[in-house]
Amino acid sequence: MDAAGPVTVASIHIYPVKAARAVDLAEAEVERCGLAGDRRWLVVEPDGRFITQRTEPTLALVGARYVTGGSLHLSTGGQPPLTVPAPAEDRGAEMLWVNVWRSKVRAAAAGDQADAWFSRFLGRPVRLVHLDDPARRQVDPEFAGPGDRVSFADGYPLLLTALGSLDALGRWLIEDGQPAVPMTRFRPGVVVAGTAPWAEDGWRRIQIGPATFRVAKPCGRCVVTTIDQQTGQRGRQPLAMLGRRRRFGQQLVFGQNLIPDVTGTIRIGDPVRILHPED
Repeated sequence: MDAAGPVTVASIHIYPVKAARAVDLAEAEVERCGLAGDRRWLVVEPDGRFITQRTEPTLALVGARYVTGGSLHLSTGGQPPLTVPAPAEDRGAEMLWVNVWRSKVRAAAAGDQADAWFSRFLGRPVRLVHLDDPARRQVDPEFAGPGDRVSFADGYPLLLTALGSLDALGRWLIEDGQPAVPMTRFRPGVVVAGTAPWAEDGWRRIQIGPATFRVAKPCGRCVVTTIDQQTGQRGRQPLAMLGRRRRFGQQLVFGQNLIPDVTGTIRIGDPVRILHPED
């Protein structure tokens, strides 16, 4: 069965800086590259390799939100906050080549102050960059079309997760004598309510408000799911349980990767319609 009741949007989240803390929203604009403002900034090594919580779990403690004019406001304990104007190639910013997995992308350097802020926080030299033009990065062509684009997200414009599946995972953990985990561990863009556990595994196309999406592939999970997003501390769960109960081939699956076909504004409470080939 597809759902336990009417399927609706329960929450919406963006992550202005990849690997930093989420910003919870009541509504968001769906763009071709994902939710507006999502993962448009990235911390990189001096040679341009991307940095995430996989190697720097304390990035979970960095607050990043947008302020007037599209500037980025950074905050964390232990050092003063910083507001960083959004750099862009057409405004004379230094342009760098950065790597996100197999993608090599040109991005705008945020500047010395931003680099110093993150370098102090991580205790080693790093840089902050901005994807001023998200059309530069293509989605994996194995699962997408030539016009599909993505920001600095791992691979796809939007990640959808379902509360029904989180509840099922929580029951497995509790039955195993371990605490359930919150949805924050999975860093989704859209969370839906009203589905039976794992119903989203069978979806191929969906509509949320005015926006429509292809369900590209299940989301294979990594060590980031074991990091407490409030403390930056790493554990074993839920990855170990996913390995036991949600292994598909080489991937431990929770959530579905979406690619937008029709853009528009989505809101908490919007109905989620499961589309069929004739729709």
